Amino acid sequence: MKRLSFFLLAGFLSVGAYAQQQGLDALTEKTFQAEKEKSDKAITDEKSSVKPKTWLDRAKTYENIATQAIKLDSNAANVAYEAYQKVIELDKDKKSGGPGKMAKEAEEALKGQPLFQAFMNSGIYKYQAKNFKDAATLMARAGEINPKDTTAALYAGIFSQNAEKPADAKASFERYIANGGKDVSVYTTLVSLYYQDKEIEKAIATIDKGLTVFPNNKDLNTQRTSILVTSGKMDDAVASLKDQLTKDPNNINNLLTLAGIYDGKLRDQSDELKKLKGDAKKGPNATKQLAEEKVVLKESQTELARLTARQKREPKNVDLKNQITRVKQMIADSQTKITGLEKEVQEQAQQSQAAGNQEQKLAELTKSVEETRGLVKEYYNKALQVDPNNFDANFNLGAAYFNEAIQIREQLGAMDMKEYQAKGKEIEGQVCGKFKQALPYFQKAKAAKDTDQDLNDNLTNLQNILKQFEDNKVVCIEAK
Repeated sequence: MKRLSFFLLAGFLSVGAYAQQQGLDALTEKTFQAEKEKSDKAITDEKSSVKPKTWLDRAKTYENIATQAIKLDSNAANVAYEAYQKVIELDKDKKSGGPGKMAKEAEEALKGQPLFQAFMNSGIYKYQAKNFKDAATLMARAGEINPKDTTAALYAGIFSQNAEKPADAKASFERYIANGGKDVSVYTTLVSLYYQDKEIEKAIATIDKGLTVFPNNKDLNTQRTSILVTSGKMDDAVASLKDQLTKDPNNINNLLTLAGIYDGKLRDQSDELKKLKGDAKKGPNATKQLAEEKVVLKESQTELARLTARQKREPKNVDLKNQITRVKQMIADSQTKITGLEKEVQEQAQQSQAAGNQEQKLAELTKSVEETRGLVKEYYNKALQVDPNNFDANFNLGAAYFNEAIQIREQLGAMDMKEYQAKGKEIEGQVCGKFKQALPYFQKAKAAKDTDQDLNDNLTNLQNILKQFEDNKVVCIEAK
């Protein structure tokens, strides 16, 4: 998960008075300590503890400690906050019953810059001490005092992340963006938080919001594409990549990513096409087997009738009795097989009907496979125009031709002798041609990175295949 952090310690110190606290002289520290002790004693006194002024003085004392001498009490901001609330509780106007003068002062202080600064400093101090939970709580309170401040929202988000409170971090970063914050890393971090919680739509919406502020930011565009791909929104990912390529046509990462998406689509389409072709062959074979088995059954029944008639003439013939038993078993086996074949034929008929015209579907899918294969080659070639020695583009383009050769070779396995005599040699030439086209891409990939085991295995295999074609004097037919 992407996590934000402060870039420089100065980023903390620039917030306010915390910078001066490092050089707090002994006399000043002693003064603050004395005021602190005086306040702590006053609230334990029975008479003083019920006076609004006691609590107002305490609030201001601890507010000053938080902003100027926080080492004396890292919880000073909270003490000041609670003291101001105590003033409001105790100071009531005798006539109206509403807040008195000091209570009104306290109300203003609870929204004021000094208390805001006190919580900012306290949060930073806790963060520096690696007390991330308290740091996040203190910074969140600073954000409540000044809800429009971007710095408090930013730090609250960072501290909440470190405290493993992703929901609070998301809320703080959202507030930072809503307040006009313009740090792109906040957008990318917020996207990561949404993505890890599987809030895909919010992640994408955050990216789109960020792109309105940073229209050409590569990190946001990369995140968008990655999320669309990993969440299965391939059409959206393709549209996003093509839009980016119109602005930056030589972005090799986008070219490779787009080629990779089409490559994955090609594998899925090829698997579907192979299955569809298998189903197309399966139906007629089952029908043929059913017809043949019915003939076997009829012949067995005829034989049983003949043997039964003969048994009437030869009731003591033991061998005849055994023959009848065997034929009856054959009939039973044949009937079981016919039942299974009839079910298979019926299922295939239903599948065929549901799929519509299977031949048309095969033709359409075959066309789609060829179109997708063309796009795979197109974008890998575009990547090579940008970087001719790119390992991924060379390896994958070689693999594209290699896999195409294997798919064409499958046609040979499906041919009978008559079909092979008619066009087998031509198909072999096409297979050889595709394998041959793969070779230079694998060789360039090896020149770029010769330690890749998959590449070395494929290259060795390919060279052996081409040697066999050469030995068999097959003429390679190369096409695009």
